[in-house]
Amino acid sequence: MANAEHRGRPAEAFPATAVGDTGTRLHTVRLGLWLLAAVLAVRQVAAVLTSPRGERLTDLETWFGHDGVLQVSGSLYESTRFTGTPFGGLVLKPLTRSAEQALGWGWTFGTLLLVVALGLIVARALPQPVGRRTVLLAAPVAVSLLMLSLPVRNTLWLGQTSIIPVLLVLLGCFVARGQRAGGILIGVAAALQPTLLLFAPLLWFTGRRRAAAASGTTFAAGTVLAWAALPRDSYTYWVHHMAGVGLGGRADDLANQSLHGALLRLGVEGPLEIGLFLLVGAAVATLGLRRAVRYAHDGQLLLAVAITGCAAIAVSPTAWQHQLLWVLLTLVGTVGTRASDRLVWPVAVVLVMTLPAPMTLPNMAALHPVRDNIVLLAALAAATVIPFLSRTSPYFRAPVPTRYADPVPTRLRYVPLPPFLRRVLTRPNLLLELLLIRVTYAAYSKVRLAATGGRERAEEHARQILDLERLLHLDIEYAVNHAVVQIGWLRNFFDFYYTSFHFAVPLTVLGLLYWRHPVDYRWARASLGFATLLALLGFWLYPLAPPRLMPNLGIIDTVHGVQDFSKPDYGALTALTNQYAAMPSLHFGWSLWCGLVIAIIAPRMWMKALGLLHPLFTVAAIVATGNHWVLDAVGGALVVAAGFGLTYLLQGPRARVVTAATAVTGTAPESTGATGAMHAKPPGPAPTPPVQEEPARK
Repeated sequence: MANAEHRGRPAEAFPATAVGDTGTRLHTVRLGLWLLAAVLAVRQVAAVLTSPRGERLTDLETWFGHDGVLQVSGSLYESTRFTGTPFGGLVLKPLTRSAEQALGWGWTFGTLLLVVALGLIVARALPQPVGRRTVLLAAPVAVSLLMLSLPVRNTLWLGQTSIIPVLLVLLGCFVARGQRAGGILIGVAAALQPTLLLFAPLLWFTGRRRAAAASGTTFAAGTVLAWAALPRDSYTYWVHHMAGVGLGGRADDLANQSLHGALLRLGVEGPLEIGLFLLVGAAVATLGLRRAVRYAHDGQLLLAVAITGCAAIAVSPTAWQHQLLWVLLTLVGTVGTRASDRLVWPVAVVLVMTLPAPMTLPNMAALHPVRDNIVLLAALAAATVIPFLSRTSPYFRAPVPTRYADPVPTRLRYVPLPPFLRRVLTRPNLLLELLLIRVTYAAYSKVRLAATGGRERAEEHARQILDLERLLHLDIEYAVNHAVVQIGWLRNFFDFYYTSFHFAVPLTVLGLLYWRHPVDYRWARASLGFATLLALLGFWLYPLAPPRLMPNLGIIDTVHGVQDFSKPDYGALTALTNQYAAMPSLHFGWSLWCGLVIAIIAPRMWMKALGLLHPLFTVAAIVATGNHWVLDAVGGALVVAAGFGLTYLLQGPRARVVTAATAVTGTAPESTGATGAMHAKPPGPAPTPPVQEEPARK
């Protein structure tokens, strides 16, 4: 989804057949996206309804009683699983008993329909004007993102009602005819989630005062009605809950992504915590509402609604994860003056809202406060500091374009060059790179850990490798391992080299390329990514026990110590990594990639030679420490060669340096290297994109 219209040459400049082909492709892509949304919906339904009772729809089960739904004796809040308002309980009271299974199916499919309705309203509410591509693709993209988001997945799994308030607010702002009808819908949403009453001042300050009055009146009427019908539960909710006691679990639980929960997790308690919560919450609400009003006057009402929702998340006493959809809606905002910066905020939001926190940030003690509150931090950032562009900004629809090298013909006629691998000449956004590298590595680690294959199969493959090495006279592992063990300083050197340089050197090379050679950075990063992907296939298809884990072979594990071969899992060691991910050796593969990149790019011969020493030391270390067979290194070399080959096939030859822009822009060249450069047009002073621009964000 995007607030930017797809720009380029006008349709009249193209032949009619080209316009028709473009329309056909758009409709095909749209159909594919709707099919993707349908597959995601079916997957979510299957995951919920095929799970055992007691593990799914646990919040929905709080409505079940011996005599029917909500026909339970005592208070609603005697069960810690019910966290709704008394008004919410009152609304659902008329539901009579039906079969539990039928209610579960109906609730799940009803929730899916609400998600689809939410996506359609969001697509309809995008600021006008929008391009034809956005009009066609916004709805399926919105529904797919909602299906993937953690709030929707948790709502389906728990049987929650948290989508209903969000949908009511959007209906009131964008669908309802007349201010009074819209205000009533928002008032009902506030009666279900009281902090949504923040939308009343948003309506007031944007000129919809009748809607603001109607929302406040509806909220008050619903709350009074629930108090009259359920006085004890109302007292519990409005006194104990609003005083910070919390419902449905401990208020400092990681699922409570509000300021109150964050302060408790940081160890602030008592009157100090309450005072800080009220003070910071008031500041967030005030600043968030001011920003929301400004963007509403700017014609970005959907962004204003999303910002207000993010402020409501922060100031709520409890904001459980299934209530955090407002953060996802901030994707409609446009951030960044350069085309290369436009993806940073959308990618960050999608990662935060679709992936568990441990995948977005490393498991380091210093980062735990950030990781534990990452959704709250995203909501706070959206509400208070993210510089969303105004529609009056010259960069809103015409960001500073990205420079590309001259296009090259495909290497093979039947293998096209993917547009996302175009040879960009400018430095990519650093934050976006770090996000993608972190998430890619987290996914790589999970796949690598999952591709175990079993101990017997891994040992059988190891015997095959050993037999082949004996045939080729390459079985030197035992001799090298025992020779190194006899020399203390050499053993310590190889142990240190094996454990320390595997990550440090590739990250250093990538960092230097990013800073000094941004053109080569993209080429090198793509080749490393392809090599790692091929290695994952090897781990999955051919699990292999390393020499140190082969019984009766006599190899000494110099790094981890003696292994207990009677335990298939090898104790805590296997919990850290997959012990059978040995073929191909990425220890050697990544080191060979580093050596080749340095040898290609380094300007001096001694630098090239030093770079090539790294894979030589690495292959010696992996054999000497008993962690790999010699043929594992051969496999690592093959996947690296394939990675460079795929990059050449799909991207073309490595782009050379462009320095002509220096004279125009007065900036230093972004890279230095070989002559014979391919030139791209330097950007002019006006931010008008050329024909070769980055595709508009959906």
